Amino acid sequence: MTSPSTGIATTIDDVGDDFLQNIIGRLPAVSFASAACVSRSWNRVCNRVLCRPKLSSACFTAYSIEVAVEEVVNKVLSEPIRPHFAIASVGYLFDLQLAHQLISAKLGSKIPVITNHHNGCMGRDASSNEYEQVYATDDGHFHVGDETETVMLVIGFLPGIKVKTVPLLKQIQVPDAVMIDKFVRDIMEFSDAISGCKSPAAIIMFYLNHDMQAVMEKLDYALSLETVIVGEHVDSTRHTSGITASVEFASDVALVFVVDKKKPPGIGETHFHAVMSSGLLSVGPAYEVASVKKDGHCTFLTARREGSDESLSGYAILNQADEAASKEFSCSDNEEGLYIAGGAKTGDTFRVYFPDTTAAVSSVASVSNHLRSFKQGSTTGGDKREVFGGLIFASYCRGESYFDQPNFVSSPFLDNFPGVTLGGTFNDNQIWRGNLTAYVNESQQKLGRYVGLHEWGDAYLIMSYTP
Repeated sequence: MTSPSTGIATTIDDVGDDFLQNIIGRLPAVSFASAACVSRSWNRVCNRVLCRPKLSSACFTAYSIEVAVEEVVNKVLSEPIRPHFAIASVGYLFDLQLAHQLISAKLGSKIPVITNHHNGCMGRDASSNEYEQVYATDDGHFHVGDETETVMLVIGFLPGIKVKTVPLLKQIQVPDAVMIDKFVRDIMEFSDAISGCKSPAAIIMFYLNHDMQAVMEKLDYALSLETVIVGEHVDSTRHTSGITASVEFASDVALVFVVDKKKPPGIGETHFHAVMSSGLLSVGPAYEVASVKKDGHCTFLTARREGSDESLSGYAILNQADEAASKEFSCSDNEEGLYIAGGAKTGDTFRVYFPDTTAAVSSVASVSNHLRSFKQGSTTGGDKREVFGGLIFASYCRGESYFDQPNFVSSPFLDNFPGVTLGGTFNDNQIWRGNLTAYVNESQQKLGRYVGLHEWGDAYLIMSYTP
């Protein structure tokens, strides 16, 4: 082109970096990646455009898996971003393997991708950009149509963080305990190699077959208290390692986030924060497990009240609770005793809990208050902390009909951080590691440290950045 004032031919390289940055900053992700390869000066400008962590998310409902994937991928890649990881959730009418292959092909074989089925999802529609929550009905379909399903996709760019999928595999004739030990060791070795510390910054777990309570106890023992752990139970999952193009068929997998000790100078700190919303109230006294009978991954037990020698059946325990109730990791009545999906051993103590709407509403309000603190004040060093994204792993029991309010589960994030990227799913059991507080008629009851599975609760993962 020619300068109108001088008549001298110029090229785009003659324009200032600020002007070039303004242009490049408007490009979609694929064009942005190409621009970064043009020259060193363009690469430098691209690094200025994308210097902070970023989360991008989209949902879309369609009759075709190909159409739904195309829409969500185009949306999340509509702005500059370099994907470091991806989490995809699809409805049950869509083929999970095909969905995973389509998404992995769009993002590239070097991106760690986890794809799973969901019982509902939340996020912004790829077409309208309106926030929505989609719930499964009793027959497993969605209210938007008999033959349509929803795909939700979240991708993240986290400078200074390395991300990898670590599977928890099952092998014939190999005890679960051995495989769990290997899983924990794999996580620690990856973290040590990248950061020089055996504990990663955060872990997102997706599990199906293993006794996840045992897994969580191992992780809690082996890792620093600073490691954030959240996740959920899924019916099936696929994952791509991000190192090779192979697709694993592990039903249990962790997405591991580790601070890179070799990160370039000038990159700030990405932080992960986990908050849990509860909705259970304890009923009756505490009990001590008296006898245990294992049947595969299920446990049947009898128990006695603390201070008593009389062993009680599950029916008697629930009857004493004066209402059918559920323990934190799933209990149901059985003539032989109390059935516990999460496992137990002789001498363990437990209480019986039941869902309570008032407690749930109070707990969600407390989560909102906690998230509000991220907006007020700075870090200890005086730097401003910026929340750039969040994920919610919600109980499908606590949808719109339970609270009688739309988007109530996601309201703590939406109210405090409007416009900030949020994605989430509804499934049955949530994983969370932290200190649990129950809320009873505005009063707080500390239940102590909680590690493991949680029913009737919602786990919030908040991501923030300090320059």
